[in-house]
Amino acid sequence: MADQQSSMEIDAEKVPEVLPILPLYDAALFPKMVLPLVVMQGESVKLVDEAMAKDRIIGLIVSKKPDEKASPDKEDLAKVGTSALILKMAKTQDNRTQLLVQGLSRFKIESYQDGKPYLVAKISLIKDVENEKEDKEKAALMSNIVSQFERIVELSPGLPPEIAQMAKTIQEPGTLADMIASTINSNPEEKQKVLEILDVKKRLKEVTRLVNNQLDILELGDKIQSQVKGDMDKSQREYYLRQQLKAIKEELGEKDEASVEIDEYRAKIDEKNLPEEARKEAERELDRLSRMHPSSAEYTVASTYLDWVTSLPWHNSTQDNLDIKKARKILDADHFGLEKPKRRIVEYLAVRKLKPESKGPILCFAGPPGTGKTSLGQSIARALGRQFHRISLGGVRDEAEIRGHRRTYVGALPGRIIQGLRRAESNNPVFMLDEIDKVGSDFRGDPSSALLEVLDPEQNFSFGDHYLDVPFDLSKVMFITTANILDTIPPALRDRMEVLMLHGYTLDEKIKIANRYLIPRQRDEHGLSAKQIKFTAGAVKQIVMGYTREAGLRNLEREIANVCRGVASQIAEGEVKSETIKVEDIHGYLGPLRFTSETKSRITTPGVATGLAWTATGGELLFIEATAMKGKKGLTLTGQLGDVMKESATAALSFARSNATSLGIDEDFFDSHDLHIHVPAGAIPKDGPSAGVTMLTALTSLLTDTRIRKDLAMTGEITLRGQVLPVGGIKEKVLAAHRAGIKTIILPDWNRKDLEDIPQKVEKEIEFHFVNKMLDVINIALGNNKPRKHKNS
Repeated sequence: MADQQSSMEIDAEKVPEVLPILPLYDAALFPKMVLPLVVMQGESVKLVDEAMAKDRIIGLIVSKKPDEKASPDKEDLAKVGTSALILKMAKTQDNRTQLLVQGLSRFKIESYQDGKPYLVAKISLIKDVENEKEDKEKAALMSNIVSQFERIVELSPGLPPEIAQMAKTIQEPGTLADMIASTINSNPEEKQKVLEILDVKKRLKEVTRLVNNQLDILELGDKIQSQVKGDMDKSQREYYLRQQLKAIKEELGEKDEASVEIDEYRAKIDEKNLPEEARKEAERELDRLSRMHPSSAEYTVASTYLDWVTSLPWHNSTQDNLDIKKARKILDADHFGLEKPKRRIVEYLAVRKLKPESKGPILCFAGPPGTGKTSLGQSIARALGRQFHRISLGGVRDEAEIRGHRRTYVGALPGRIIQGLRRAESNNPVFMLDEIDKVGSDFRGDPSSALLEVLDPEQNFSFGDHYLDVPFDLSKVMFITTANILDTIPPALRDRMEVLMLHGYTLDEKIKIANRYLIPRQRDEHGLSAKQIKFTAGAVKQIVMGYTREAGLRNLEREIANVCRGVASQIAEGEVKSETIKVEDIHGYLGPLRFTSETKSRITTPGVATGLAWTATGGELLFIEATAMKGKKGLTLTGQLGDVMKESATAALSFARSNATSLGIDEDFFDSHDLHIHVPAGAIPKDGPSAGVTMLTALTSLLTDTRIRKDLAMTGEITLRGQVLPVGGIKEKVLAAHRAGIKTIILPDWNRKDLEDIPQKVEKEIEFHFVNKMLDVINIALGNNKPRKHKNS
């Protein structure tokens, strides 16, 4: 019965006035066209079942709402639809209903009716509007559409060629437009627009626009496909030719250089036993390399990357020397003094001996130039039996210097860390990051931020270099950094390092270092033997005290080199065969004395006091001068003083005025005088609170007309209530005072603990006074009362 019904001719005029409405979501049906549908919703399935029981005629309306799971509102449905006959219906096991429907005629919704679970509407049929007279434009439109449609069928593999022939046989312009609109690939909105156009000529023009648009898309796709196919054909041709060339070379017994190189890389990867992630990346690059021609630019990039990956010491380690006594001897032989750093290295070796898997420390040697920071790193490597590599960070501003460049850049390379490991040929060398306080930052990045991962034992086990793009374990590397000052190092980076201060050397230490290290080294560098040049003890002391004034040893070595050059010149000219350098000979080689004791010559009148200052190159003496003149309570400060130092001078004057009676100063003096405080070496900027004690002492000396002791120096911060507060850099300041021949030093009582860092010989030769109040400083400095002395021995 179903077959009989499907073959019956249904007259479009006999479509009922009331139709059940089935929404369409992704398609549109035109009159006389056939469309397969799948119905899933319960109310729609019921609609189909009832239609099948009656006349099989339903109405199909395009829904503007794309969600087919929810029932559309009446406002979401189009006003014009197509009545359709259900030709076939079948139900599947998953409760779906499959339909094959054929369009009958266009209709317009008049109103919707209630009473059914699905949509039911009263409709009115609408017909095409066309001019009965012969229209040439209409014929031209039909001819153009058919020819364009033939081209679409040619370019569309999914459309059978017969459909183009069928389009040629259609004589009715409205039907032709409907047939082509339903066939081409366009969205439901565009098809609905065609369905609603009743004027046949306008409908032909709209379909022409859709056909042209679809044809442009297909032709562009065909052009792209042709280009791709041409490129593939060229690549395949080259591949076949290379394979033939390879076969010919094999027949001749010759090996392809590229294949030999690839085999070598594969052997290196297997031999290196790379970590899993590094092995996968290396094999991936090797596969890419095997498919490239050696003349291509990418071939060099890939081969360079494989060179780096296969040459890094992923598992190569040197055996640590854990003989503590031998290591201590090496450190003592290379460096005199520096007890704290050497003790820390011995402690590190002891921990490694007891726990081999312990992570290496990040040491930072901080101190003035020339104190042996860099050379100490070399001694550590020698004591440990490890490779040594030094990286100078001074002036580095590019983050890529640490992390490397990505391989997308031309000439990309790994960062200095990975390069250093390759040169060291072991994964546990001693890395010296020199001048870490000189690292800068600009638009290329912040290298100090990149160092955070390198110098963090909790992170550097998987250090990521941008070039390698695989993690490398840096936890076995012993990092040592050096710095002159710590203030310029970012706090986050400074927190990751264990700071060991290398203060300046004493006079005795310099003399011993000169005799043990500097003089033998300069003799060798100038081609002299021990018999040809000798230095007396007095001559060495004279060079140290009269020609150098520094915390380190660089200038001392330069002066020794000057003497050696002078002797070498005399021996070369045949004037002498050997020379013994005495005190009286120094002037002839180095000229007049450059430094003399200034304290005796400077402290000659009231109002001059000797202070102690800290600088990045060690301690320095600071002479503060005060004078008075007729005026009106004015205070002048000169000598390039910073804001903090100016505030200390103001506080000192306020204390002197408020305690004028106890200090023995005429109270009316300030009303009729101006005061001037000057700190010589005016071209050098100075700042800090530690000169407060010295300024107040100089003012009191001036106002009481009392000279200060010549061999006395002092340091400390003052308050308006006369308290003396602690300051920093005590060891550097004491060593500077000792170099200048100071015999007595006044220090804040809170700095008493800092004497532990002072060498015992220096401590014995200097008398220390520890004070809490400014009046005690005045009594000791001016000698108004016999001071209660405290001597450390």
